Amino acid sequence: MIKFLDLQKINLLHQEEIEAKLSQVFRSGWYLMGQELSTFQENLSQYIGAQYAIGVANGLDALRLILRAYIELGIMSPGDEIIVPSNTYIASILAVSDNGLVPVLVEPDINNYNIDISKIKEKISSKTKGILIVHLYGRIVFSEELQQLAQAHNLKIIEDNAQTIGAEWNGKKSGNLADAAGFSFYPGKNLGALGDAGAVTTNDEKLAATIKALANYGSNQKYVNIYQGLNSRLDEIQAAVLDVKLKYIDSENETRRQIAKRYISEIKNPAITLPEYPENEKEHVWHVFVIRTAQRDALQKYLTENEIQTLIHYPIPPHKQQAYKEWNEQSFPISEKIHEEILSLPISPVMTAEEIEKVIEILNKF
Repeated sequence: MIKFLDLQKINLLHQEEIEAKLSQVFRSGWYLMGQELSTFQENLSQYIGAQYAIGVANGLDALRLILRAYIELGIMSPGDEIIVPSNTYIASILAVSDNGLVPVLVEPDINNYNIDISKIKEKISSKTKGILIVHLYGRIVFSEELQQLAQAHNLKIIEDNAQTIGAEWNGKKSGNLADAAGFSFYPGKNLGALGDAGAVTTNDEKLAATIKALANYGSNQKYVNIYQGLNSRLDEIQAAVLDVKLKYIDSENETRRQIAKRYISEIKNPAITLPEYPENEKEHVWHVFVIRTAQRDALQKYLTENEIQTLIHYPIPPHKQQAYKEWNEQSFPISEKIHEEILSLPISPVMTAEEIEKVIEILNKF
């Protein structure tokens, strides 16, 4: 069986370094808010090019905390609107509604599955305070037009960078393109922890200080609480593991690019729509390799029978989820088409040449 993502094999690539770090943390007797966290935050901020990096418990919290900090700073208020893509993982939207803000959905571009920047302007109202962009599947979505739009309407741009660590736009890393960015280090991500983990990056000193306090019970001094905060901290073990793996993120992303290149040039089947390979290849780190077909269920069954594991990212669009039943009657045809047709193929830094060949061969025979 060709696994969709062989996490065990991926982590075993760095077994010696990771095990040494785990042992070191265990023996240190210090498990939260210690040296490992400081080191990882410093290395992450240097890698991304942002002035501040704050480790938090997970990717959803990263986004929740950014928005909550803007509320505490008086930049946003409950009831304000935040523009979000209609084609995304639900966490992007949960972070908005969790803060009493109103998500306003915008359709994606069918060619790259990311928010269609040209459709944002028509959704801006007097209540709009921010645009939450999601770099979906590993591909950056950003433009000068987006920056000008945000400036003209005095909007914050927040990046959901859960799937795109290491990608670049105009020589700048994702996570350092906008006002703030949230990261997820869920185990299956390109930079994955051994459990839940996340981070926020920003160049805004006030925002960073507010997020840091909010994530620690609203406190920046023990037992002194300035906000009604959360408990959302990146522990020492996850920070240590992530710091080891951060050194290899560029080379592992490059391996993903090479696999994507092969898939795109060698899968030749009229029933299958392949993803775009961007003109500037650094804009994509291929967190997942997503194809489309009108016969999605039949194709997935056929691949399973041929021992190729696939996943669907994602089967139900946010506006069709019960959690947002007030949107269930709304129509977002492009998002709906994507959710009905997409299938993610195996792609990872540990795939063998034989496995890649087999995926291509089996797809061409469908």
